[in-house]
Amino acid sequence: MNNIIELFEKYGPLTGKEIFEKTYGDIFTLWKICNNNDDIVSRAIGEKYLRFDKHVEGFARLSPSIIREFCSYMVFGTKDQHELINTKAESIYKEILEISRKKFQLAQKVMAEIVEHQEDPQLICSQACFIIAGDVAYDMAHTEPRPECSTGKTVNGSDLDIVVVSKDLPESIIKAIDSAIYEKKAYLLKNPSYREEIDYVVKDISKVKRQLVFDEFESMIASKVLHEGKFLYGSFELFSEIKNMIFERGIPEKIEALKNKASIDREMARRQLLTNDNAIFDEDNMQLFYTTDEKEEFF
Repeated sequence: MNNIIELFEKYGPLTGKEIFEKTYGDIFTLWKICNNNDDIVSRAIGEKYLRFDKHVEGFARLSPSIIREFCSYMVFGTKDQHELINTKAESIYKEILEISRKKFQLAQKVMAEIVEHQEDPQLICSQACFIIAGDVAYDMAHTEPRPECSTGKTVNGSDLDIVVVSKDLPESIIKAIDSAIYEKKAYLLKNPSYREEIDYVVKDISKVKRQLVFDEFESMIASKVLHEGKFLYGSFELFSEIKNMIFERGIPEKIEALKNKASIDREMARRQLLTNDNAIFDEDNMQLFYTTDEKEEFF
């Protein structure tokens, strides 16, 4: 514990990741020390938002996870370093906003290029909309290297989560869009200048209507993604129609209720992990502490 205080006195305020890199201690133990010591103060950065996870009871959890927040979105220091902590936190948040902006612009540029190379770009722009969701939509994107699930290749932080919704487009055009995005996905993943992962889905407005029933895991995810999504490219009129449908189906209220429950569950897990040595053996607690991917990244 004294060693961590000495780190702050020597280097000034640090993120959880920086503490880990300077000590190479057990990250769970470091997290407990930083959150249980009255001589250590902290400031969180950004916001927490709802994410659905099959491994969590009730599916609802908050993102970033407890460990991701500790490593990337919290600044720690001593009581007399308040101003330095705030300054560093604000600087990091500006970086996060800039990362999010650049990822948004890249996604927008890529989708525009794809549409412009199709046979009838004007028709696509009038009858399809491209929506971006996930970390980028919440201005919480990061560039921490991580393994991409299907290939194991290292990617540059947050995915570009893109939903393409069409209305009355010919099937041939929809397939062409899907194929073009898939090709661009492979290019961005393999190109060392990018190492970006596009996670995408292409669907018709009729499927969106069916998914907004919010009655099972897949439809809950689809509804949440469309609710949080920001307009990226294409038809803003269709985008507005989708947002109106979401509002009429009461999706925002359902999302908020699940977010509130996830907040309560997270705080309970956090308190147990901080105060009960045996809580680390509780799978439900640890599912909220880190995801499977994060366990591979940090442990």
